[in-house]
Amino acid sequence: MIMLSILAMTAIVFFSRYVFLEPRVPLKLNNHALRLLSYSSPAILTAIWAPIIFLPEGELSVSLTNPYLLAAVITALLVWKTSNVLLSIILSMGAFLFLNLYLFS
Repeated sequence: MIMLSILAMTAIVFFSRYVFLEPRVPLKLNNHALRLLSYSSPAILTAIWAPIIFLPEGELSVSLTNPYLLAAVITALLVWKTSNVLLSIILSMGAFLFLNLYLFS
């Protein structure tokens, strides 16, 4: 039963992607659907990062003792000021490492 469920989920995921990627399938989305789909990436990314930053140990933490929150603020400022993705990633990872190892240990 588990193998059947895995195969069914695999088929569903494959065909739901295949419909949009195959150029011979005559599927055209209207402007409203395209506009709605433009919000999917930010929504998924927010669902990933928000619990990590605001719930680091399973409880809401919006204080200055939360290294995840401080590193997120530093990262947002770096991205805003530098507009360089690689530099922002390297500096924000360094900031998080510094906060975790030296300030909050």
